[in-house]
Amino acid sequence: MSGSATGGDGTGRRALILVENLSVPFDRRVWQECTTLREAGWQVDVICPRGEKRDTEPEAVIDGVRIHRYPLRAATGGPAGYLREYGSALWHTARLARKVGPVHVVHACNPPDLLFLAARRLRRRGARFVFDQHDLVPELYLSRFGRGKDLLYRAVCALERRTYRAADIVIATNESYRDVAVRRGGKRPEDVFVVRSAPAVERFQPVPPDPELKRGKPHLLCYLGVMGPQDGVDYALRALAKLRDEFGRTDWNAVFVGSGDAFDAMVELSRSLGLDDQVRFTGRIPDADLVRHLSTADVCLSPDPLNPLNDVSTMNKVLEYMAMGKPLVSFELREARVSAGDAAVYAPANDEAEFAKLITVLLDDPEKRARMGRIGQERVSGPLSWSNSQASLLAAYAAACGDRAPAASATTARTRKRLRR
Repeated sequence: MSGSATGGDGTGRRALILVENLSVPFDRRVWQECTTLREAGWQVDVICPRGEKRDTEPEAVIDGVRIHRYPLRAATGGPAGYLREYGSALWHTARLARKVGPVHVVHACNPPDLLFLAARRLRRRGARFVFDQHDLVPELYLSRFGRGKDLLYRAVCALERRTYRAADIVIATNESYRDVAVRRGGKRPEDVFVVRSAPAVERFQPVPPDPELKRGKPHLLCYLGVMGPQDGVDYALRALAKLRDEFGRTDWNAVFVGSGDAFDAMVELSRSLGLDDQVRFTGRIPDADLVRHLSTADVCLSPDPLNPLNDVSTMNKVLEYMAMGKPLVSFELREARVSAGDAAVYAPANDEAEFAKLITVLLDDPEKRARMGRIGQERVSGPLSWSNSQASLLAAYAAACGDRAPAASATTARTRKRLRR
């Protein structure tokens, strides 16, 4: 099935991308991968869940990408809920994959580490299997449930091993994940490609600030992203309470943009901390409103606590803050520092009082905020740009199809050097 195309040229080839975690094109990383492949000549199909308020059609063709969506109820009630969700997703994915027909590459995006099962039929018919590791699921399990020796945790580790073994090529989101694929997954270094997530520049173009969003206060603080148990919104809210109570700062309002499993609990926590007058939750909002909030923000918040997953994961919100030229406060996490560098200030891990103190430091120093914002924009347009990731993605596909491009590893090495500067 490999055909005669070389160097990542997909002319005459077909890829099937499997996603369970989000709908497409709402999943921005997956959508960037889809459009990159399509522009390189690939025919691209996607199987994913339907969204609740967008991406609701069962079938769609967008920008030449054919999308097949299935109904899915998000997990509730702990591990048992995830088993129900993933079982349903696996059945629907296998059903729709039979409709798609023969492909050259099956590209599975985790979580969960179960999608290799849905790809088995296509692999037997000659498709190459690319594992796009968005999350380290064992670390995700530990971060959510905190149990490292129970049966479910052992099953999660076993499924990750099975996925690695099934994969012809692994795509990692950063160097930490790449190291895991080599060390824990037993993959050859030349079969693991780093394709970093990067903001869609056209989506994050600053606009004039909207003073009304500050609601009469001098400063606006902003959080953007998922609100799950491991995302640290509770740390941010407690830090804001300390900002008010321990540092005497009431010259700000804060907005939390996004939703997730913990949304209702975070609204209730904000209320219990007496933050209703200064903290607003918007849920998911249209892109134009999102850009307006970020353009108005003085300081952005990245409160992901130190845990086995967050320390080695790249947070999309960090890159999106940087694309908008905004300084941010983060806890000290390995990959947060790799991404943000001097565009962020870092509190000791999980120290809410220090997190609040650093917010105060930035609020009092507009020149420092502007300087950090410029650094962030330079990093996103340079070593962290999607153009670098595009080259690595196409090299991964070339390797999967036997068209290995030696220049790909050199490109990755150059990117690593630029990030360390």
